[in-house]
Amino acid sequence: MTIRVIIVDDQAMVRAGFAALLNAQSDIDVVGDAADGKQALEVSGRTHPDVVLMDVRMPEMDGLEAARRLLDPPPGVTHRPKVLMLTTFDVDDYVYEALRAGASGFLLKDAPPADLIAAVRVVAAGEALLAPSVTRRLIEDFARNRPAPRRDRGLRLNGLTPRETEVLELIARGLSNQEIADRLVVAEQTVKTHIGRILAKLDLRDRAQAVVLAYESGLVTPGQ
Repeated sequence: MTIRVIIVDDQAMVRAGFAALLNAQSDIDVVGDAADGKQALEVSGRTHPDVVLMDVRMPEMDGLEAARRLLDPPPGVTHRPKVLMLTTFDVDDYVYEALRAGASGFLLKDAPPADLIAAVRVVAAGEALLAPSVTRRLIEDFARNRPAPRRDRGLRLNGLTPRETEVLELIARGLSNQEIADRLVVAEQTVKTHIGRILAKLDLRDRAQAVVLAYESGLVTPGQ
């Protein structure tokens, strides 16, 4: 099945370069592009992409606001693409907020071509792009400067079983599924099942959002 992609960036050469690279792949089809967030909403509504490559900083409407609108569409709009944020910095407050809004991860603009291609495929498959160690570093950098844990977010965790809470904590500490399985002495498939239930119970889209909630609820604290 072909992955439909739109590219959103205020630099025409960046859009053209990414499009040429992705269109050269047999399983990826670039179906549109946009120079700002406002255009992105229009193009997405018309083309229904699977993945939106979204620059963070743009005029008219930045990538964060556009991501929020794509991931939380108005009533009657059922299409919600996966959003992959593009940034020139590996730690960026805009990216943190985008993860909270439901973006599937982030990619550096100067990443090798193979990384861009792999990122599109990973996100299209419904996975969070961030490697566990990168997720942990990104969230910790900003959690240190955030207010105290929010009680309402802590209460959301009450619906989890003790084992699910334990798995969520290990995810937030940056462990992979296999590492969690080794720690708990269970099969990796069992860990995947726990993660699926955690996401469903907490109404989260992916692993990245689970990490954010673990920090914001106080389940895990930076440097702990």
